[in-house]
Amino acid sequence: MVNSHDGRRSQLVGWLFVSPSAIGLGAFMLFPALAVLWLSTQDWDLIGPSRFVGLGNWRAVLTDPQFGHSLLVTIGFTAVVVPAQTALGLWVATLLTKGLRGSSVFRTVLAVPWVCAPLALALIWKWLLSPADGAINALTGSHAEWLTDPKLAFPAVAAVSVWSQTGYVALFFVAGLYAIPEELGQAACLDGASSRQRFWRITLPLLRPTLVFVSLTGVINAVQVFDLVYGLTRGGPNGSTDLVAHRLYSEAFEVARPGRAAVMAVVLALGLMLIAVATRRVAESRAAYALR
Repeated sequence: MVNSHDGRRSQLVGWLFVSPSAIGLGAFMLFPALAVLWLSTQDWDLIGPSRFVGLGNWRAVLTDPQFGHSLLVTIGFTAVVVPAQTALGLWVATLLTKGLRGSSVFRTVLAVPWVCAPLALALIWKWLLSPADGAINALTGSHAEWLTDPKLAFPAVAAVSVWSQTGYVALFFVAGLYAIPEELGQAACLDGASSRQRFWRITLPLLRPTLVFVSLTGVINAVQVFDLVYGLTRGGPNGSTDLVAHRLYSEAFEVARPGRAAVMAVVLALGLMLIAVATRRVAESRAAYALR
């Protein structure tokens, strides 16, 4: 029988082991979240004293047409970027798993854009897309205003984002493809299944967990894109690339209204939470259906 002294000692030891993670969770997640909620109720200009305004910032943000426009731009950006980088990543992963010559080197090169600073990549691509001396116009023989034309700026930023994330996505798909037993493909081949049938009937269903993870993280990353937009277009021209993350930065530091920026951050966080919960439920329901 364990006495009470030993039980309390075991609990104390347990709390000591948990305390570093608990302190980190409180200092870097819980406290900042509470601070943002408090800031969303304050009128502050980053210099003088703050003033409590209740739901005033919420009413101002939720009725602001600029914020509504940023939400629409962000939704459109996510709808373009995530499917494109997922499809390209899967295609590249299938090539890397075929044992082609130079696959190991190419796999390393794919990870370079993902590990580089996004702002540095944005500055490089801003030079490449320059209308005067940019390499893209030099190669194509055109004089397109990639970053100043409202019709071209959005697809240009989206293409750079897809380029920077495709390697990251491909590496996860490579791991997922290697986890699929080769016997399944061999058995299907013996039964007369074509390569396309093996992909759609065997490979893709078994890649569902990886696909869900890549899609969810892709949505989270796309919604939070700031560095590329800041380095390439600063949200322009005419707000065509004004994503929510850039609008939040502009509201907090350029206009000096951090209270409204805090409201935008809360709305963004709630939207991401809803997306994560919905994605998880869809994945679980499909998994349960597949097991029947």
